[in-house]
Amino acid sequence: MSAIGDLPSNMVVEERTVQLFLCGDVMTGRGIDQVLPNACDPVLYEGYLRSAGDYVLLAERAHGPIPRPTDPAYIWGAALDEFDRARPDVRIINLETAITRSNDYVPKGINYRMSPENASCLIVADVDCCVLANNHVLDWGPAGLLETLATLDRLQIKTAGAGHDLAEASAPAVIDAGDRGRVLVFALAIPTSGTPHSWAAASNRAGVNFLPDLNPARASRVADHIRTMRRPQDVVVVSIHWGPNWSEDIPAAQRQFAHALIEEADISIVHGHSSHHAKAIEVYRNRLILYGCGDFINDYEGIAGYETFRGDLRLMYFASINRANRDLAALELVPLQARRFSLVRPSRKDITWLSETLDGKSRRFGTGVQQTLDERLALSWSTKKP
Repeated sequence: MSAIGDLPSNMVVEERTVQLFLCGDVMTGRGIDQVLPNACDPVLYEGYLRSAGDYVLLAERAHGPIPRPTDPAYIWGAALDEFDRARPDVRIINLETAITRSNDYVPKGINYRMSPENASCLIVADVDCCVLANNHVLDWGPAGLLETLATLDRLQIKTAGAGHDLAEASAPAVIDAGDRGRVLVFALAIPTSGTPHSWAAASNRAGVNFLPDLNPARASRVADHIRTMRRPQDVVVVSIHWGPNWSEDIPAAQRQFAHALIEEADISIVHGHSSHHAKAIEVYRNRLILYGCGDFINDYEGIAGYETFRGDLRLMYFASINRANRDLAALELVPLQARRFSLVRPSRKDITWLSETLDGKSRRFGTGVQQTLDERLALSWSTKKP
């Protein structure tokens, strides 16, 4: 197995590649919103808790006091140091939160929102693209989605996967990485993630880029769409919100869909999310498939259940893509841990557990995950194409 082929040094890798940062769900609403300087009304419409402030109290009971109000940089914690070290060319997150003060909540049990003023927390991390094709962006109705889009546009953050109509929702975010070229991000929401069919964008309706299922015909149509939008040297990411929150299962349909997009549309990365924990990683034809990136930022501390999945452990994915052929050159994974609504360094024991667990999950796909001397993780794979 080889992670970077025959490239002789990190310097050469950097010169020949464009590096992308990806992560799983970034949920900066509810309790997170409450500890930031300009919070929304804390009233919730859940069966579990009735105030967003109660999620702050749960986290404090679990791990100690949280400063209030806190600086927007606080929630990123040690991730900011990793950004400064790695200096990725493009930063992509799945924003699983509406940015709105709308009170038009959808009666679906869980509704996430943060105030437009608190969206400055995304600027702190220099986020380039927010994926919005997920099961929470319309939690506060069409008005909430439109305010989300307007706020991100004002902050000059690209969006993918939702829009004022289907044409906008299905269009890619086009990110100019300077002399590294362009990165295109397409985004899709699948019903297995809990995204309602009624949220689908249409020619005359705002919504998400919704895909009812993963059958081969739909994969071909998505691939056709990508081919019409891309240029030959573009690096293409397809970001997909699919599957349940807690499951190690990777359905055959997901693998077949991911493989079809690589074969038919020449994409470089399938960026899967929805699971609250990191899932297996595959490299197919030297292209990266992340089946589930796990959570990254949220207010779930102190909520009992599913502890064996270790959802408190979070990962930063730094993918280096070869600019000449758009193959994966290297994948570095940085383990972090959620504590007091911030991201901190895990213990060496937890890093080892995460490394061994991810390695065990990924081996059936011919990939391996090893711990490095600096307590980060590296992916290895066979560079031989099937």
